[in-house]
Amino acid sequence: MVAEFILHIVDQTLRGLLEGVETALPRVIAGLVFALVAYVAIRLILAALKASLGRYYTERQQLVAQLFVAVAGIFLWFAAALTFLKIVGMGDIAASLGTAVGFIALGVSYALSAMIEDTVAGVYLLRDPDFEIGDRVAVGGTEGTVSAIELRKSRFTLEDGDTWVVANRDVEAKWTKHAEE
Repeated sequence: MVAEFILHIVDQTLRGLLEGVETALPRVIAGLVFALVAYVAIRLILAALKASLGRYYTERQQLVAQLFVAVAGIFLWFAAALTFLKIVGMGDIAASLGTAVGFIALGVSYALSAMIEDTVAGVYLLRDPDFEIGDRVAVGGTEGTVSAIELRKSRFTLEDGDTWVVANRDVEAKWTKHAEE
């Protein structure tokens, strides 16, 4: 009696498992095919974007191009992951994940607003033909020679040889270029 009951439970469990695998298999295969196609497509898109931006931006502005490619890659991979979840039958999880990431991104952007402001100002400075490495400029009350322009900060060499590092938002807000002597 107990042996029959155990055999019955095992039989039902195995039948349920096989039915579940049989039902899920087409979705899993479709998901894997999508993942392969998405991988190739995203790699091609990012390579084309990098090549086209590389031709557009000068060598000095390559940080801007790399930033754009990285942001595009994040969005493409995230969209592919959500689509994969939808294809394999986890649409509710994909929707919840998309919403949660949106709220997290909002909080992170608020927390990093100064860093984002520096980065945006850095993009402007890197693209500005009047602000070049080697230029003699004044920022606030300090004068120096531009020695490096990065996405978040700029570096200046002062007359005494010291390096002065300034957040790009402060540089972009008010700088004056001195005439070449």
